[in-house]
Amino acid sequence: MEAFSDGVLAIIITIMVLEFKVPEGHDWHALVELGPKIISYIFSFVYVGIYWNNHHHLLHMVRTMNGRLMWLNLLLLFWLSLVPFTTAWMGESHFAPTPTALYGIILLLAAFSYWLLQRMIMNQHSGDSSFVGAIGKDWKGKLSPLLYLTAALTAYVSVWISGFFFVLVAVIWFMPDKRIEHALRSH
Repeated sequence: MEAFSDGVLAIIITIMVLEFKVPEGHDWHALVELGPKIISYIFSFVYVGIYWNNHHHLLHMVRTMNGRLMWLNLLLLFWLSLVPFTTAWMGESHFAPTPTALYGIILLLAAFSYWLLQRMIMNQHSGDSSFVGAIGKDWKGKLSPLLYLTAALTAYVSVWISGFFFVLVAVIWFMPDKRIEHALRSH
């Protein structure tokens, strides 16, 4: 499951970069015109990287694979597979409200799917109070969906405010979540 997921995430990043077309101009101004696309790509690259990093750590806690885990993992990958579409739409539209709101909704649904996957893995570890306790203290995972929802809703007020919330979530998660590493070392 980990190798499959890594492959899907690598393809997602590849699809995002393939959305870039070579500029028609031959000076720096030609790149400036791609600014919104470049910014949306950077957002998405960071987000996919954050998901990959945390997903990788989380899967190391899986004791046994079962159908529910595989389906929950596919649900997460489904939502993440829509990131290239919303990234391209957001960049093409120069961060118009609806594409920006949809970007937030997709990230919200990916966060919810990750939470479900995490809960299923926690159920496998119900007898390991140190692991369940460490994962249960997931303030980032509880705050992020609220910030994604806020970003989606504020896109219609100001895409700058919406963008602030996207950056805020990325900053919160940029440093890898150490809870799982600590739980792995305690075994």
